[in-house]
Amino acid sequence: MQTTSDPNSLATLYIHVRILLGMIVGLGLTHLLRHLARIVERPKARRVYWVHLVWAMFMFVYLLHFWWWEFSLSHRTQWNFNLYLFVTVYALLLYLLCALVFPESVDDYQDYRDYFYSRRHWFFGLLAVMFAVDVVDTAIKGADYFHHLGPEYLFRNTGYIVASLVAMKTRNRHYHGTLAVAALLYELSWILRRYEAFQL
Repeated sequence: MQTTSDPNSLATLYIHVRILLGMIVGLGLTHLLRHLARIVERPKARRVYWVHLVWAMFMFVYLLHFWWWEFSLSHRTQWNFNLYLFVTVYALLLYLLCALVFPESVDDYQDYRDYFYSRRHWFFGLLAVMFAVDVVDTAIKGADYFHHLGPEYLFRNTGYIVASLVAMKTRNRHYHGTLAVAALLYELSWILRRYEAFQL
């Protein structure tokens, strides 16, 4: 597979890749904000469900995290189509998850709670796939990159995958509520502990 290590070519190629990823992330953020604004504008149109809203917040935070993480790829010495493909697929999975969190219409459902549990197989199935793709994507970047993330990274992704597979099978509201809050808090913790920009 053709690669490049020339600094000028690398910078140009990375900008090319990042523009595409930025468009996908921007669409995802816009989708989430548009539907959140719709709930604020018409709070009585459909009864909201707090677990559903927490997952919407999780996706918003995760998209911002993903976009910030993408900046670190500017320092990579090699790019190839496999890496480009996996990173793009990863971004597309994020957008699909945003689309599943907030559908264009919930007219076929009683409220957002009914929608959330009716479509949980798709949402949590894609969430599990996303974290699995993330592991493959990280491995493609090389053993050094994989190991520098530490053992917590693999534990984190495995935990998300297992928890998502369980969420696909159960409608237990206590489980879903606990998982949603734990996922959001852990994601915030992961960001705060990994990036200097958030250190006080």
